[in-house]
This record gives sequence, C-alpha cells and structure tokens, in this order.
Amino acid sequence: MEIPFRSSERASLGVEWELQLIDRDTRELSPGANEILEQLRPEGAEEHPKAKHELLQSTVEIITGVCTTVREAKADLAGTLAEVAAAAEQRNLGLMCAGTHPFTDWQSQLISPKERYLELVERMQWMARRMQIFGVHVHVGVRAPEKAIPIVNALCQYIPHFLALSSSSPFWVGCDTGLASSRTKIFEGMPTAGLPYQLAGWAEFEEYMETLISTKSIDSVREVWWDVRPHPDFGTVELRICDGLPTLDEIGAVAALAQCLVEQFDTQLDRGYTLPTPASWVLRENKWRASRYGLDADIVVDEKGTVRPVRQAIIDLVEELRPTAKRLDCEAELADVLRVLDVGASYQRQRAVAAAHDGSLGPVVDSLLAEMRDGLPATGPVGRPTEPAPGPGDCAGHAA
Repeated sequence: MEIPFRSSERASLGVEWELQLIDRDTRELSPGANEILEQLRPEGAEEHPKAKHELLQSTVEIITGVCTTVREAKADLAGTLAEVAAAAEQRNLGLMCAGTHPFTDWQSQLISPKERYLELVERMQWMARRMQIFGVHVHVGVRAPEKAIPIVNALCQYIPHFLALSSSSPFWVGCDTGLASSRTKIFEGMPTAGLPYQLAGWAEFEEYMETLISTKSIDSVREVWWDVRPHPDFGTVELRICDGLPTLDEIGAVAALAQCLVEQFDTQLDRGYTLPTPASWVLRENKWRASRYGLDADIVVDEKGTVRPVRQAIIDLVEELRPTAKRLDCEAELADVLRVLDVGASYQRQRAVAAAHDGSLGPVVDSLLAEMRDGLPATGPVGRPTEPAPGPGDCAGHAA
C-alpha cells in the first residue's frame, strides 16, 4: 500500500487546540459546539476554516493555518479563540483548556452528530464514550517521507519532557487521581493510541498501515493516534502527547520546543547522522514516570538505568536548542519553557488552587477560565508539595 507523503516546507508549523465549553453558572462542561460553529460558519461554506467539531458537543477545536514561526501560530490561534469566545459568551459559556475537566462526569456528555464520531463510538463503545479528554497537537513540516520515521523515533525520547511540561489532568470526575496526567492513561485505552511502534522506515509504516486497514482495525491512517506520528496528508510529524494547555504562553512554549527539535533532527539527517532509536522499555517507563510525577519525575536516560530529574533535562534541552531557536525566530517562546518551570505546570497550579479551597474543585475551573483569559500567571505553586492531599482514589469535593 503506497501512502503519499505531501512534503511540507521545512519546519513549518501548525497547532490544534481543544477547548472546553463551560457553563458559567454550574462550571460543568456544557454542549454548545453545534450552535457556536453554525453561527461562525462563513456563508456558503460547509464549516469554519479554523474552528471544528470534536468528539464531544462540549468541545470546539481551533486550528492554525500553515505557519512559519511560533509567534505567527499563536496569533492565528488568538484570532480564532476570540471568535469562539464571543459566540460562547452569548450562550453564557466560558472557554478553558486542561487535559480533563476536574469534575464533570463523562457519562453526561453528548457525542457530536458527525458520522465519523458516531461510527467511532459504535465500534469502540465504552472506550470511546469516556474520551472526555483534551489535548494540544503540534505539527512540524518535514520535506521527505524518508525523514519522517527517523524523526518520529528520535522524538520519542522527549515524550517525558513534553508530557511533564504540559501535564494538566490531575482530576477525573471529582477525584484526585494521584497522577499529573490522567488524560494520558485514559487515552491509552484506545487500541491505536499510545507510544508509536519504532519502525525502520516509510516502507514499514506503509506495510503496517495496510495491515490495519485490510484487517478492518482502522478505516484510515487518521485513526492511528500515536503520541508522535507522521501525518502523510499534511507532510508533518505530529506531536500528540501534550495534555490540553490553559494558556497561549504554554502552547507557544511546547510549539517552540517541537519545532526546534524537528529542525535539529532534520539538519542532522542532512549531515548524514543516524538519529537515535531509544529502547521501547525506556520509553514506556519514562512516559509512566512523567504521567505520574510530572515535573518531579526522574527519567531513565540510558539503557544502563541511569536516571536524572526531568526538570533538569528540560532546562538542559532549552539551552541546547537556543541556537536553533534563534534561526527559527522563536527564542522568546522557547524561553517560556523556563517560565512554566518557574510558576509550575498546570497540574501543580490546579492542585494548589484546590488545596487553598479545602479540596473544592469549582475554584479550579474558575482559575482555568481566568488563565485562558489572562495568560500564564506571574507566580505559582512551585516549591509546594504537588502530591494530592486525599489518599489514593479519594474524591475531592467539587461544590461550586
């Protein structure tokens, strides 16, 4: 099976941001996407070019066009965000983003009336119905299919860096899960989600996709939801590991990190280098550690079992990528990675708000709505304990 790879301009950038629609009175997830997207649909068009349906009617996904710089991508998202926010406000709905909603029960959610999603739920049943999760996806352009798979393999060693930085789903249906990213573990329940298989090249990718399609495991390549994957239609490598991020500042930080890494790998391939393919057990262990401990994780850095703090690994990576960021004109956005380390990742900020309100999760929603509006806070809970106050599996209160 031949899968054409529509090569992109080198290091071009695209971002997808899944937004939660929040009832301002109850603070619960609320359906409204159908009406909002119909209102925003340009006359004569089938849909808005940059605001889309997602699985749940309480979600609107906004996407950029093909951008050159991170700054351009952030401006693109901000323009669409303003449109969606205005339409939501007319319906007493606010916008926020995190990997999960702190307390809404997934069983209360309505599925979007699009054939693709209805077929998915019919096939996957409970596994799909509970996908009340939200993420950020970053696409970086690659010029040739022979580069895509080596870059995907090499990017996998940085999954814990991206996940620790973006972790924003400590709560699930009113309970503190004890994890920094519960979204990650929920999504892994889907049969084609999770860590990618480390393939030898594009031909092996085509062979694997042909097997999945011919055996009716999937209908198209789009249904392979790896944490990092090639996207043949866009000619990109797509990083899908990140939890939903509350602010444009954080989106810019992870987008800069992704763009710089792909550009660095692309350059190394041009120079004849062989990119690293980390051991599967190391990848699996590190992903677990990041989902559990977030920025407090110690990750495995070689097959001998050497460990180091992921926080320091992120700091060192930012320093390593500074020359690349200068060439790509994203130095400021890359520096925002360090701002996130200073104020705390979203899971830490959410837990600090809950702790300050005796475990109540309504104020957590309020804080996420405020961050969407105001951006990354100037100060945060770094230095405070980030472990949940309740015992394992205990539910925090979520009174509004």
